[in-house]
Parts: sequence; C-alpha cells; structure tokens
Amino acid sequence: MSPSGAGVVLANIAKSFGGLPALHNFSLDVRPGEFVALLGPSGCGKTTALRSVAGLEAIDSGSIIIDGVDVTWQPTSRRDLGMVFQSYSLFPHMTAGQNVEFGLQMRKVAPAERQSRAAEALEMVGLSDYGDRFAHELSGGQQQRVALARALVTRPRVLLLDEPLSALDAKVRLQLRDEIKRIQTELGITTLFVTHDQEEALAVADRVAVMRAGGIEQIGTPEELYGRPATPFVAEFVGLSNRIDGVADAGTVRVLGQTLPISNADTPNGPVKVFLRPEDLRLATSGISATVVLSSFLGSLRRTRVELQDGTTLSIQHSARERPAIGDPVHIELTGAPVAVEAMVPGDDVPAGGAAAQPVDVSENG
Repeated sequence: MSPSGAGVVLANIAKSFGGLPALHNFSLDVRPGEFVALLGPSGCGKTTALRSVAGLEAIDSGSIIIDGVDVTWQPTSRRDLGMVFQSYSLFPHMTAGQNVEFGLQMRKVAPAERQSRAAEALEMVGLSDYGDRFAHELSGGQQQRVALARALVTRPRVLLLDEPLSALDAKVRLQLRDEIKRIQTELGITTLFVTHDQEEALAVADRVAVMRAGGIEQIGTPEELYGRPATPFVAEFVGLSNRIDGVADAGTVRVLGQTLPISNADTPNGPVKVFLRPEDLRLATSGISATVVLSSFLGSLRRTRVELQDGTTLSIQHSARERPAIGDPVHIELTGAPVAVEAMVPGDDVPAGGAAAQPVDVSENG
C-alpha cells in the first residue's frame, strides 16, 4: 500500500445548529502527510470540523480544499477519504475480511484484487489470521483494527479519526494508538484525529490544534503547547498546573519569591494568576517551607501535594525514589522554567477571562 497524503485546508468555516454556532471563522492548514490532532473539551466543535471535512456536515460558509481542489459542495464519495469512528460499525453478517473488502466492492474492484488488498490491510493492522472471523468473535480492539483496515484498504490520501480509541480499555488503547501512528508514518497519509484526551494527542500528533468555542485557541507541536502555552486556556487544558497568585512586570512574573519568564505574550503588568507545572517545582534541602498533605505513587514518578505556611497548596512531580510521608516538613524550590499567566481584574480576585481562580491543581478537563 503506498498512498501519498494530500493537503487539507479549511478556510473561514462557519457552522451553526439551530442558531447556535458550532464553528466560527475556523481555519486550519494541514500539510500533506501531516498528523494533526483536534483537541478540546466536549462541545468545542472538533467533531463538527472533522465531519465537515468528510462531507457529512454541510457548512454555512467558508471553503474546504483537499489537494488543491475545492470540495466544499462535493459528496463524501468524491473526497477520497478514509474514516474511522468511535463505534466500530462492522457488518455483523460479514467476516473481518469481507468487511475490509466492502469499500473496494462498492468501487467495483475485481474480486481477486479485493481479496489481495484486504489481506494486505489486515496484515498491516496485525490481523492476518483473523480474516475469517465475524465481529462477535473479535475483541473490541480487534474490531477497531478491522475498522482501521477498512479505512486504509481504499488507499485514501486523507484519514479521519473521530475518537477511535475512547471505547477501548487502557492497555489496548495504548497499543492501538501506537499502531495508528506507525501505520500513518509508514504510508504518509494526511491524518486528522479528534480526541478529548490530551495525552493521546500529545503522543501521536505532529501538531495539535487546541479548540475552544468553535475556534482554534493555539496550534503547534506537542512540545510548544505544553512548554509555551499561548493562552491561559491552553495552559489549563493541556497538562496539570498549580494556579497561584503572582505579579507580572515587563514579560516576567514574580511568584513564590522568584522571578520567572512569561511564556504567553501581551500580558499587562500587574496581578496575575500563574500556571505552574508540577514538574517545574522540586523538593529541596532548602527554600520554601511546606508540609506534605498527600503523596501518590504513579509508577515511574510520584506526585506530592504540599501546603505552604500561608495555606497555599501545590502539587510537585518528582522521582518515585523520593518518598515523603504525610505530615513531613519539606522544602521546595522552582526550576525557573517559563510559565503562562492570566491577567486579573484590578482590585478583584477574578481573572480577566472568567471565574475566580483558586490555588489548586487542574486537569485536562478543567
């Protein structure tokens, strides 16, 4: 199998449902052979964007370009796409091999070639010996592999993946995630991958587009998003952060007695909320005094929550070899890494962008 990826351009897309905007001035340029993840909370518009590329949703305005051709009003069948969704949608009365062949049959490919290409696709996803099995004879992970083979067998130049791993258990999910990335790299298929799982997006994508309210908040490499978030929303959504008070001044921020560079631009001077990553704090022999209130073993690392003398609580990520106990007095220090900040409304404890901030950890779901 040797498909070559096609560039995909979404230009100023708008889409509403019942008068409520799902996408607003949405633009994205995906390079040929690139793997781009659309990451965001439920309702941010990521699946609508993917379905618009597929031709499954008619957009209100804007244009969709695939390999230089405007396909905005073309039907799905003319867009040369492969699609894999959260539900496997295998035909229960067909074997795995027959399911994979189905798209080729619709394209009137000769039986001998259909069987050969289906066998090749099943081998690619590690199911060479499962072609004669029906869906009910396969595990969930195996069924999703068949769905992936079915999408690949037509040799599409663009692959669309909509939460394809969310119904699988953790171990199978990890294996299939790595398998999808391997196959995508081998074949050079341009891939759009929708997920709400930030770890998944960071692990497989060349670039990640973090979406919010129908638009892209920031797009960049996983390293750029995590290390240099452009907005407080990205800092809060991607990874864990301690959210604490600081004072910004000329591109730096004073927090916990130390001056740090600010990663997001155009921050006005004055009170801010600082997003401090747990790994940008460490246990030390001297520094800021604190007391351990919780310590969790996470395998290769440990995450410890401490309380400072003023009542502020912080999470620290450190080596699992360090084993502080609840109630232990400890010292912490900052590594000096850049941080994202959010401006505060003068005279209030409310960020300029929203609700009151608290000095607690936040996860990918806020």
